[in-house]
Amino acid sequence: AKVVVVIPTYNERKNTEKMIEVLAEEFSKIKNHQMHLLYVDDTSPDKTYEVVREKAKKYPWLHLLLNKEKKGLGVAYAKGFQYAMKELKADFVMEFDADFQHRPDEIKGLIDKIDEGYEYIIGSRYIPGGSIPQKWGFKRKFLSIVGNLVARAGLLMPKVHDLTTGFKLTKVKGVLDEIDLDNLYSNSFAYKVHILGESIINGAKWVEVPINFMARTEGESKLIKNELFETLKVIFLVQIHNPKIIKFLKFGTVGFVGYLVNATGLFLFTRLQLSSALAWGLSTELAIINNFIFNNIWTFKAEKIVGLKRWIYKFFQFNLTSAGALIIQVVLG
Repeated sequence: AKVVVVIPTYNERKNTEKMIEVLAEEFSKIKNHQMHLLYVDDTSPDKTYEVVREKAKKYPWLHLLLNKEKKGLGVAYAKGFQYAMKELKADFVMEFDADFQHRPDEIKGLIDKIDEGYEYIIGSRYIPGGSIPQKWGFKRKFLSIVGNLVARAGLLMPKVHDLTTGFKLTKVKGVLDEIDLDNLYSNSFAYKVHILGESIINGAKWVEVPINFMARTEGESKLIKNELFETLKVIFLVQIHNPKIIKFLKFGTVGFVGYLVNATGLFLFTRLQLSSALAWGLSTELAIINNFIFNNIWTFKAEKIVGLKRWIYKFFQFNLTSAGALIIQVVLG
């Protein structure tokens, strides 16, 4: 497979020359896949891009995408992914930091999972073998751990231990190309929660690989302090577009409307002086008809029942199931 490692930069001149040389050594250890490196530079004032251009003369697998202005990490990655897919014909893309907080010698561990059939490979700090820097202060550790727990809870993904990592490997076909990169829910660090959440919701075969997140060696960290609120926004947007959540909300809405139909029918039939049993039976049937019709044409539109014979069969089946459940509720009540 052709793997493109994408590294966004802004004023990373001190790290870039060393990073390229270290990655050249690490790439030489990977025999089963074709490795490429794409720097996405937001026209750094320190002219990081000059270092990349000079090194590209030596390494044909090194590429540069120069953005005219700085619009955020999420935008830089989105443009890098699009360039990797369209221009470099990547099969997989990898997110990787420019500042050695991600260890180059751990790249191969993620790459190896391609051969096991995985489509979304997560470099995890929070599984056995993974770690965060010991030198981080309590506040930094607390925000990282809590932010990740909030993402796990909000996306209903307790089995994924690290949703906020920035070290990941994503298959293009059927995974990344299904995501609208022009309209990510965040332009900053929280973009990663959007891509991870949507990839897994869409059914990508995923796995976590332990990584040891390192403290930055040169320059200042670009950590944004208010990312927790941005992450919450992204979680909300991912979930309201989640087909399972949408279906659940639709099902609940139809059920509530069915309850109103049942209550209204019972009131009207009682006013018409029908017997209690008949009034209850008719109002219940109206609610069942309401639920069946609207679940068919709205809630489960993708699995919509077609054909008169099948429709009649499913209607009677739904009728018996619903009536049976109601009778049980009445008897137990």
